[in-house]
Amino acid sequence: MTERKPSVWTLPGIPPLLVTTALAFSGFSLLMPVAPLWASHGGADSFGIGLVNGLLMLVTVATQMLVAPGLRVLGWTKMLVIGVFFLGAPSILHLLSDQLPLVLGLAAARGIGFGIITVCGSSAVAALVEPKRRGRAIGAYGLAIAMPQFVLIPAAPWIAEYIDFSVVFALGAAPVAAIPFAIVLGRRLALAPPPKTSPIDVAPQGSRIAAVRTRAVVMPIIALLTITCTGGAVLTFAPTMLTDTTNVVLALLTLTGLGAFSRWFFGGVADRFGARRFIAPLLVVAALGAMGVAFGVTGGTDAAHTALLLVGSAFIGTAYGGLQNVTLVEAFAAAGDRARNVVSVVWNAGFDLGTGLGSALVGTLATATSFPASFVMLAVVSVVIAALVVMLRPRTTFA
Repeated sequence: MTERKPSVWTLPGIPPLLVTTALAFSGFSLLMPVAPLWASHGGADSFGIGLVNGLLMLVTVATQMLVAPGLRVLGWTKMLVIGVFFLGAPSILHLLSDQLPLVLGLAAARGIGFGIITVCGSSAVAALVEPKRRGRAIGAYGLAIAMPQFVLIPAAPWIAEYIDFSVVFALGAAPVAAIPFAIVLGRRLALAPPPKTSPIDVAPQGSRIAAVRTRAVVMPIIALLTITCTGGAVLTFAPTMLTDTTNVVLALLTLTGLGAFSRWFFGGVADRFGARRFIAPLLVVAALGAMGVAFGVTGGTDAAHTALLLVGSAFIGTAYGGLQNVTLVEAFAAAGDRARNVVSVVWNAGFDLGTGLGSALVGTLATATSFPASFVMLAVVSVVIAALVVMLRPRTTFA
């Protein structure tokens, strides 16, 4: 009789990881739609509004490149504490002014914290859980990310409008409350064994295998960047491109709710059937969703346009959550365990760069043309990348 393995939720180090992640993303989720809205409140145009989350993600990506050397110098505990502090503490400072320069400066500071937390979080999953169970572990980690987004991203604009911006900015400091859990997690990760060197990596054909692995990692990252462009655009601009607050809440609730479910659901599916086969279909789903949003925002708040908007948000949410899971699982599998920290950096950079590009590009295009035209462009890009994923599928990957 086979001994039943414990749930990934209870593995050593996983509970403090999930709590730290949930608190970190609570602060992030509250400010994702509200910081741009605060800039709009101060008189910023669509370009300036898009720049807020664009700069946040640009600094995030730049910080992610420095996490690996930072871990070597400072260790897990100090890096995690720095991350949650920088992500949460700047939130309350928004109350000083709604002018764009301050909002951008605080976005940059939050980007430092977000860059540290995102890389450390996904690296921690790989360090704490064996490869055969990583799909489920990434699903649990994904829920800790997605549930705050599901609840707080739709609620934040409503709280800002009907209660007060100050409530959002106070709650946005939640990552600071994660410091004790980050300390526990850091101490556990310090005890985790380093990645094992695979014999295949030191064999004479190692350079060829490295090239195959690199190609195998590239397309999942590009697919991730594509979906986060689309998802990031909705998260940033829903409060400004929709005139009805109810529709804003419903669209964000639909996207984040299905994103949360999809990210968890595809964890078990990826472990069972493999992750790669789901990447292209989910990109097509994202394209259909972008078209739904494009038509849904063209004509007011009547039932037909609202239905298109919500169906589009549902499709984008499904692809947004699913692709976050399967692209990370596939990237870890393609690169090999020894490269897990590099994969974590590259994957998170792709995620955040996509979110930032979605905000900046859609803001720029909407200023020059319209929001519907911007989402049609995103749909076309998703279809093109889906076709490339199929055509450039590697013949061989290595676990």
